[in-house]
Parts: sequence; C-alpha cells; structure tokens
Amino acid sequence: MKFTCNKSDINEAINIVLKAVPGKTTMPILECVVIEAADDELKLTTNDMSLGIETRLSANIEEEGIILVNAKMISEIIRKLPDEDIYFESDSNENILLFCGKAKFNLSGKNHEEFPMLPKIEKEKKIVISQFTLKEMIRQTIFSISNNENNKILTGELFEINGDEFKIASLDLHRVSIRKIQLKESYGDIKAVIPGKTLSEVSKILTGGMEDEVEIFFTKNHVLFELGKTIIISRLIEGNFYNINQMLTNDYETKVTVNKRELLNCIDRATLLLREAENKPVIMNVKNDEIKMEMNTKIGSMDENIGIQKEGKDLRIAFDPKFLIDVLRVIDEEEVNLYLFNAKAPCFIRDDNSYIYLILPVNLIDN
Repeated sequence: MKFTCNKSDINEAINIVLKAVPGKTTMPILECVVIEAADDELKLTTNDMSLGIETRLSANIEEEGIILVNAKMISEIIRKLPDEDIYFESDSNENILLFCGKAKFNLSGKNHEEFPMLPKIEKEKKIVISQFTLKEMIRQTIFSISNNENNKILTGELFEINGDEFKIASLDLHRVSIRKIQLKESYGDIKAVIPGKTLSEVSKILTGGMEDEVEIFFTKNHVLFELGKTIIISRLIEGNFYNINQMLTNDYETKVTVNKRELLNCIDRATLLLREAENKPVIMNVKNDEIKMEMNTKIGSMDENIGIQKEGKDLRIAFDPKFLIDVLRVIDEEEVNLYLFNAKAPCFIRDDNSYIYLILPVNLIDN
C-alpha cells in the first residue's frame, strides 16, 4: 500500500475515529485503526464492539491496500508532524514507512483480518434531520441519563418518531428531560434506546450546521448515523424504556414565571457555599410576587429575592441545585415557567411545544 495525503485531512479523520477506540480493553486489536486505500480515497475504521466509526478522505493512491495500526500511536505521530503532505507505505510483512518533511518513521502494523469490521446495516427505517438540531437536542437532554450500569436502559436516551414528530427523552429516576421537534417529512413509528456514550460522541462529530443534514437509520439492534463521509454505528440498548407519559401531568397549584438568567445566576451563587460532596438543597419560598431563595450549609447561609409572576398558591419547596442548573443552562428562552403542585410533587419546567423537564423535590423535613 502506498499513498500521499494532506496532514490536516488525515489528522481530522483520525480524531473522528478515535472516539470509537476504547480506553481500556482486554482485546488489544480494538486499540487499532484500519487504514484502507482504494479509489483515490482513504477509509479509516475503528470499532469497540458497541460503537464503530468509519470516515473517508481524499488521497493520492499509488498502490491500494489495507493495514491495521495502533490508533493512538499513529494519531500522536501525525499530530506532531510538520504541516506538509504525508507519504505512507506498507509492505506484505505489515511494516510501515511514513515520511513527512524531514521526519521519517518506521512502524509495525498488524494484519487486518482479525479486526471486527462494522456490521452491514439495512438502510430501511430512517429519518433526516439537520445536524444543528440533533446536536442541540442531545445537549438539552443528555445530562439526565443515569450512570448506573445496573439499570442499563437508563444509561441511554429514547428516540421516538411518530409521523413528523421527533422526541428525545432521558431520565435518571430523579428527573426527566424531553425535547421534541417537528420534522420536515412524516415517517413511520420508530422507538429506539441509544446509549448515552454513543450520543455524546455523535454530538462531538456533528458540525452543527443548519444546512448540514444527518441521516439516521434504525434496525432491530443497531442505529446508524450518516453525515458526509462519516458513518457511526452503535448497538441499541435492549429493553422497554420507562413510560414517561405516565409521569407527566398538566395539573398544578402554583405557576411561576421567572427570568431564566436571574434564577440561574441566583442558584449558581448559592452553590458557592457547598463543599465538595456536600448535599444540601436550595430552598424556594414562593410568596406573592417573589421567590426567596435560601441555602444553608456548614460554610454559611445566603438568601436572595427574585421577582416573579405567580398564579395560584404560595409554596415552600426544595431542590438539588445541580438539577435546576442543568435544566436552566440548556433552555434558550428569556423566561421559564415552573409548574408546582406541593412540596413533595415534581416540578415541571416546560414549553409544551418543544420541551418538558421534570425535577423531583428534596424532602424538607430531612434537611
């Protein structure tokens, strides 16, 4: 195999496929990247058995071929090479010769035949969405997935398509995050639970362009994201997701409309009194036309009043401040609506057209 390619192009491609290289594994072959040269194009492939990535880039191919090389090693070498074209050559014994400027490397490659190549995906059930929209929907929901591997279904996000409505949902038994949009076209009904790790890596690869689209294909066991010259294949999480609709209600005793930035900044200031690993709630006293925010910790205490518009009853309720901060940071609107029932019932922060967030309160008696 012999080829010449642009350093910047191959460096970008390797950074993409590195996202499917495991940090720790008992299978050293999974730490490698497959480099295949054919038809004036390089194809780079990695696979950690649950997430696989393949990307392509243009190259001047003198001799076609395929080889396996340690992904992190080749990434570090290419990253530190001068900004010139790279000449790459491998022989029948998997020896690799790499030239760039005055730098020359001799490396040991591996036979690619034992590497688990990506599965073939039937491109039947699919949706098309802008990269910007998908990236935003992931950002606005992924923080509330669970990291408890004992309840695997909660470590992923539910993708649900009904006609032209696309909904992403996540929950960790303390909170629920739901984002939904209207698609440009109508599709058949689809439900799939995609691992949070996959979506985190997909989000990093998405360009975020409004005009750039991503095609998402669904099978019984896999999901495939296709964007430009890159494809990402992931296993789905098996099992039935929680029935989120049963958790939602439109009933409330108190509705609070408040400036999002003021509320976020106030809670953020309150957390300055928290020591690491200290678990203290922020208390909200909703009365008349203001919320009195309180925080009491071993370091000290604070209180601050925020002006609001209120409908319904006065209320005293407490929350984990991190849960509120996570939600408020991903809402773009200037004002938010909080729907409350009592001190032990969930708080809903919602705009019924695009998002619903549910947060369970903290028991004030215990604090």
